[in-house]
Amino acid sequence: MNFETSETRNTIAHSIRDFAKKNIKPFMMDWDENQTFPEELFHQLGAMGFMGVLVPEVYGGSGMDYHEYITVIEEISKVDSSIGLSLAAHNSLCTNHILEFGNEVQKEKWLPKLAHGEWIGAWGLTEHNTGSDAGGMSTTAVADGDHYILNGAKNFITHGISGHIAVVIVRTGEKGDSKGMTAFVIEKGTPGFSSGKKENKMGMRASETAELIFDNCRIHKDSILGEVGDGFIQSMKVLDGGRISIGALSLGIAKGAYEAALKYAQEREQFGKSISKFQAIGFKLADMATEIEASELLLHKAAHDKIKGIKMTKIGAMAKMYASEVCVKVANEALQIHGGYGYTKDFPVEKFYRDAKLCTIGEGTTEIQKLVISRNILK
Repeated sequence: MNFETSETRNTIAHSIRDFAKKNIKPFMMDWDENQTFPEELFHQLGAMGFMGVLVPEVYGGSGMDYHEYITVIEEISKVDSSIGLSLAAHNSLCTNHILEFGNEVQKEKWLPKLAHGEWIGAWGLTEHNTGSDAGGMSTTAVADGDHYILNGAKNFITHGISGHIAVVIVRTGEKGDSKGMTAFVIEKGTPGFSSGKKENKMGMRASETAELIFDNCRIHKDSILGEVGDGFIQSMKVLDGGRISIGALSLGIAKGAYEAALKYAQEREQFGKSISKFQAIGFKLADMATEIEASELLLHKAAHDKIKGIKMTKIGAMAKMYASEVCVKVANEALQIHGGYGYTKDFPVEKFYRDAKLCTIGEGTTEIQKLVISRNILK
């Protein structure tokens, strides 16, 4: 195993740190307070090559690998995890679904706009009554000649309002049939396709979350990704990679919270000495550092398997589950180390604490990850 960080990853990290210091940090709390989705920021990230991290250069992307992708999401999330979440959803869900399962015409049509950041992507699987039970979805697509008529709604969709294009998985067969769902690509402005309620969230408030609504939305069959009936199977494969994304997001939050806590503990004095000198605080920091290191190793193992084409459903679920739970724990401990100051918005740990919890829910809850892991080890 090679534990050396590549020169490319180091360059990416420095580039993002500089960008975040100038373009994210000064504005992040205002975005958070007002739930502002800073769309222009993502166009800027596209110009830097970070909106098409995994997309080959032939389609306008950066052609990076999953190790480099983890670095991108991690470094952004160390500053503002709302931006990390949106960047992850754009790259690993919408864009990657088209990359993995689109035909050549579809890739050439949509990937360059997504990779350049000209368009922002959304991805729709979840519905109001089907969270973990995606197979029970109610949104339907009914064949009508060379077209399909879509009716229903998706919720908790990242970029549900601002997205220029969405990949949505809807039912074309019987409810509960894993081969009864199909993936469609729908562009903003298509008649019958609109946005609904924007969610008022506890955390990740600068990452827009809203409904997608389909009211007799007429879509040509050319917008189908892969074959009719393959949508659910495709989604599960997309989510394998998506777990690396949420793991990287979790890692970034954990590192950001830990670094803030370490700095504060070394500066804050009580009883005539730095609180970092007290064993109670030192042990907290030791646990945080160790679990962050373990999270990072699991994530890069999952990335290695993904790159090599090795089945990584189990290791991906392990990495996502562990990193997300660690991130919640680290954010909690970081706030505790700050004491009363950590509960104020004057220090960054308050935001890390609010943002962290989503990581144990989004793209498969901790309980679903345990189900995936257990099924794989009991085969």
